[in-house]
Amino acid sequence: MTNLEKMHATMLYDPADGDIMTEQTACLDRLYDFNHTRPTEQDKRQALMKEMFAEIGEGCYIEPPFHANWGGKHVHFGKYVYANFGLTMVDDTHIYVGDYTLFAPNVVVATAGHPIDPALRAKGLQYNAAVHIGQNCWIGAGALIMPGVTIGDNTVIGAGSVVTHDIPAGVVAVGNPCRVMREIGEHDRAFYFKDKRVQDCGF
Repeated sequence: MTNLEKMHATMLYDPADGDIMTEQTACLDRLYDFNHTRPTEQDKRQALMKEMFAEIGEGCYIEPPFHANWGGKHVHFGKYVYANFGLTMVDDTHIYVGDYTLFAPNVVVATAGHPIDPALRAKGLQYNAAVHIGQNCWIGAGALIMPGVTIGDNTVIGAGSVVTHDIPAGVVAVGNPCRVMREIGEHDRAFYFKDKRVQDCGF
């Protein structure tokens, strides 16, 4: 297998391979262009995202700066995904994000890992594992999502969490390592923040 094929097969490979570097650098040029757009250039941003991403649905918004190892080439966004400042996608292999998911500032989604054995690391080897984030999730500020993780639909990941294992749908999960705190339920439909009622806002 080539190094490009190994990238997406959770196998050790050489990320400094010439073919990889050539393709990756071209992707990073487009990312540079995106990050240097003006706030008034929304149409240009949308056009660039369609070039940069593997898939991007309607209504997606990414607030620069956006960081990605492959400039989004292996990122699949559904529709109406919102990313605040400083989203980092270590997209050495595929990252899937469902519709209406929100990223708070400075979230990191990583697919890449390096061997624990120092002799293998000294050879510059790497492996990748795809990440899946469901629909209508909210990923809190500064959360770190590790390679191979799946997060279920409608789940909230608390700020600063380190997500090292799969998290089911419909829960609030927090901490390092991230753990399920509780299910989302009736209380959350009545109260949106502490003692603040949804009905008092006219919704």
